[in-house]
Amino acid sequence: MDWLTGWLLGLHGLPLYALVGLIVFAEDALFVGFVFPGEIAAILGGVAASAGHANLAVMISVVVVAAIVGDTVGYEVGRHLGPRLLSTRALGRHRRRVDSARDLMARRGGTAVFLGRFVAFFRATMPALAGASRMPYPRFLAYNAAGGVTWGVAAVLVGELAGSSYAVVEKTFGRVTALVVLAAVLTVIAVWRVRRHRRDRRDRDTEVDRPSASEGG
Repeated sequence: MDWLTGWLLGLHGLPLYALVGLIVFAEDALFVGFVFPGEIAAILGGVAASAGHANLAVMISVVVVAAIVGDTVGYEVGRHLGPRLLSTRALGRHRRRVDSARDLMARRGGTAVFLGRFVAFFRATMPALAGASRMPYPRFLAYNAAGGVTWGVAAVLVGELAGSSYAVVEKTFGRVTALVVLAAVLTVIAVWRVRRHRRDRRDRDTEVDRPSASEGG
């Protein structure tokens, strides 16, 4: 990975935009995120912009577009391959995490697509899971675009502000983002569990009342 980051930061202009965009795109479309997270490429793109190797606005645009288009391709792969995709060896090695992503998708739908953008593993798999679950594409696109813009702008700006300290910021950015998303997911789970408990208790109360009502009649 060190040779790749060194090579990327040594590029200028069009080759730099192309490589950053390709990595961000491939993370979601081709599951390259298992090998090299697109977040690192986006941050390094910001670092390169701070060094004058690229235009900051253009780099942000490249990362955002690549993220949204990559997710769209991932969605189409999931929609057409479906169960066959989930049974592949690459995903089979991460069965527990895939099941966690599927559970989040089942419970939160579009929100899962947005939140998945900020967690490396979910970022590589959530679009395909959305396609496999037959989420309507307009709904997917709305949450995909929101996540892509938010994540893309934040990642590049973090890299730009960090300058040459990209390695430290890369580590901090990933950890902070993971903590924020974890807190959000735990909150969602807690709310869901409370609502389910109340619903179950209501159902039990209803079942208890029914015999009494029939006996009174």
